[in-house]
Amino acid sequence: MKHAPGSMSRRAILGGLLAAPFVIRPAAAASLARGLTMKHLHTNETISATYWRNGKYDLGAWKELNQFLRDWRTDGVVSIDLRTLDMVHRVCDRIGAPKSVEILSGYRSPQTNAMLRKRSSGVAKKSYHLKGKALDFRLPNQDLRKTHRAALSLKAGGVGLYSRSQFIHVDSGPVRNWGR
Repeated sequence: MKHAPGSMSRRAILGGLLAAPFVIRPAAAASLARGLTMKHLHTNETISATYWRNGKYDLGAWKELNQFLRDWRTDGVVSIDLRTLDMVHRVCDRIGAPKSVEILSGYRSPQTNAMLRKRSSGVAKKSYHLKGKALDFRLPNQDLRKTHRAALSLKAGGVGLYSRSQFIHVDSGPVRNWGR
């Protein structure tokens, strides 16, 4: 069927209407930004970084987060797996918590991991911290068990509950969980 110039077929109109919910408009894309505010409990350093905006990761913010999440004992830095940051962001979303996170551990050098293994049986020999794929954290003013349940509900990687030390471990490895 031929249409007059400037007119649209019913199929084109319906196709446009069906596709409309999947089009991200600039204002909506801005609201999808992902950022975290963190305080490192061992160094007292803080950072606030928006690491995802306008549909892509912000490499400058990621570089700052890599430095912030370094092994504070050796100053070793690796690239932190963005999926791990996304897990923490999603945990905050799940429980409606501010994106304010207290960090206990990010990257660990082999030397630091070996030293911690001598002190505690709870430190894995092949820890995902060694690869920049794990974070130990807690959310201020949030129930630790509720935070743990939210992390488990993601079914996105490893999740550990350390009740005695008051923190959650998340990593971008295989889905598994443990707790104490």
